[in-house]
Amino acid sequence: MDFGDDVMDGSDGQHRKKRYHRHTPRQIQQLEAMFKECPHPDENQRMQLSRELGLEPRQIKFWFQNRRTQMKAQHERQDNCFLRAENDKIRCENIAMREALRNVICPTCGGPPVADDYFDEQKLRMENARLKEELDRVSSLTSKYLGRPFTQLPPVQPLSMSSSLDLSVGGLGSPALGPSLDLDLLSGGSSGYHHPAFHLPTAVSEMERPMMAEMATRAMDELIRMAQAGEQLWARTGGPDGREVLNVDTYDSIFSKPGSSFRGPDVHVEGSRDSGLVFMSAVGLVDMFMDSSKWMEFFPAIVSNARTIDVLVNGMAGRSESLVLMYEELHVMSPVVPTRELCFLRYCRQIEHGLWAVADVSVDLQPRDARFGAPPQPPRSCRLPSGCLIADMANGYSKVTWVEHMEVEDRVPIHLLYRDLILSGAAFGAHRWLAALQRACERCACLATAGMPPRDIAGVTPEGNRSMMKLSQRMVSGFCASLSASQLHRWTTLSGPNDVGVRVMVHRSTDPGQPSGVVLSAATSIWLPVPCDRVFAFICDENTRSQWDVLSHGNPVQEVSRIPNGSHPGNCISLLRGLNASQNSMLILQESCTDASGSLVVYAPIDIPAANVVMSGEDPSAIPLLPSGFTILPDGRPGASPSSSSSAGPLGSPPAGSLVTVAFQILVSSLPSSKLNAESVATVNSLISTTVEQIKAALNCASH
Repeated sequence: MDFGDDVMDGSDGQHRKKRYHRHTPRQIQQLEAMFKECPHPDENQRMQLSRELGLEPRQIKFWFQNRRTQMKAQHERQDNCFLRAENDKIRCENIAMREALRNVICPTCGGPPVADDYFDEQKLRMENARLKEELDRVSSLTSKYLGRPFTQLPPVQPLSMSSSLDLSVGGLGSPALGPSLDLDLLSGGSSGYHHPAFHLPTAVSEMERPMMAEMATRAMDELIRMAQAGEQLWARTGGPDGREVLNVDTYDSIFSKPGSSFRGPDVHVEGSRDSGLVFMSAVGLVDMFMDSSKWMEFFPAIVSNARTIDVLVNGMAGRSESLVLMYEELHVMSPVVPTRELCFLRYCRQIEHGLWAVADVSVDLQPRDARFGAPPQPPRSCRLPSGCLIADMANGYSKVTWVEHMEVEDRVPIHLLYRDLILSGAAFGAHRWLAALQRACERCACLATAGMPPRDIAGVTPEGNRSMMKLSQRMVSGFCASLSASQLHRWTTLSGPNDVGVRVMVHRSTDPGQPSGVVLSAATSIWLPVPCDRVFAFICDENTRSQWDVLSHGNPVQEVSRIPNGSHPGNCISLLRGLNASQNSMLILQESCTDASGSLVVYAPIDIPAANVVMSGEDPSAIPLLPSGFTILPDGRPGASPSSSSSAGPLGSPPAGSLVTVAFQILVSSLPSSKLNAESVATVNSLISTTVEQIKAALNCASH
């Protein structure tokens, strides 16, 4: 209906013919202006409009009724268009997945996947009961034949939510690509590392506070002495980087404590020190150290979880010291390496003007129950006095001296791939912490100055740059958290392209920053005889992306926007567009970052309407992302430079190698109650295996 017309109401229209009246442009303009301010004017407002426009109140009333009806119909048309577009997109994804599944083969036998028939926990229990009866019958017959009782194998543990899921058929190692897998079973699968929840108090009792304050003070004194000590306490490694490692014997003689001279045979010590300039003020760094949320935000590649348990001394209101009890989990972003759990005191104190110290020391809050049959405790990681000295510089920088000192129990064997990196202390050493801090501070500086540069090549406004950086930061944090091998992230192993295999995990996503529904995560870790910087450059290069990105189907991509977020040219955020007609509605948000300790390449698909929201500077917190990507770490082999471009180390030492973790996440279903079928597992297994093979082929190391 034309908004310039008004009609009589229904009751009058039943007795006389409807009359139409066309309003003047001035009347329509004023009515439209009023409608934008108030779509439902009251009687007084309608009377005022009637006087101003020379119309009857009833005409005003009917015009607003018609305008609201037209607006509602317009919104419904827009919603219908959006739903049709979503439907088309889902249909295209469906077709793409079906095409991928046509090429799925069993990696063991080379044949097609078996039929997709469902089984659940009840069927497994019935099969287990049948096999148990068969075993009892055979055992009884054997006992009669031998003339003595037959000792059976140890009883199989009953199937439970915490048991790992065997994804083999008939126990012969064939991948479970056939029967449909119960979501609850798969989400209960693990990487073989189980332990009870880390026992944490809700608060520190009044009786314990003086003891903890004294412990923190002693730790602070020891930290300052270690940070300022010379070559007697610290020795430089013989590698190209010449890192400082702790002389354990000298430490034991200088800082002797009751019982400290005895360490169990399964305990190894990690001690390291590093120093460097960081582009952030000392006060800003102290604020980050004392805030567990910011602590996680700065170190997503090292800290998978952190929270403040209790605040013992509040450093606000002009105080120069703070003391908190914190909990954290440390990881190396691989499903094959369990996390380290720590409960520790963090004590911050201003030593003098412009000089701060932040000291950490573990607090043993685990109940020690040595009774027979008690559940086994997790391997203990104990942080001995560690931390930082932070000196404020005049140019906006701070000089940070980082000391990391830890004792770790080796109850669980370290995976062979990561053994050198872990035992060398590099995985959680001061060098890695400081390099990650320098990179995070550079990123913060780029975020703060994102409004200063002009528009980039895609015409993104300064506000859009900041919005895109915030969205990308959330993407990276989500990706790092998804790779944690903690007690809450239990991985199930499928067969794969190496001895690690493809590890999978399922969770129901309710986070507003992720698509709602059932999410399947899959990852594998490989060793490549290639330096880290070469692997990073290959994966980041848009010109070589088609060589490893299976979903690009060999088509090239084009960078449409780029935001630097660090001094290294590889540290940037990019928007990529696939040069393929079927992918015109989707872009790829990617962040790549690298430092002396390792690299990350994280990306996620984002549709064009969402990208427009981000580039216009609006809040990106509601945009759902499901990130995938790569982590690249040095292999930790002695004598090899982690970033050298040469193929071999000095004096014939082993070649510098890289530990690369490939991880994908896919939305299996938007219904949280749905079950995971074998097609999704087969697709992601094939996706990772093909990606690994193509990377190896492109880097000329297919035989490894």
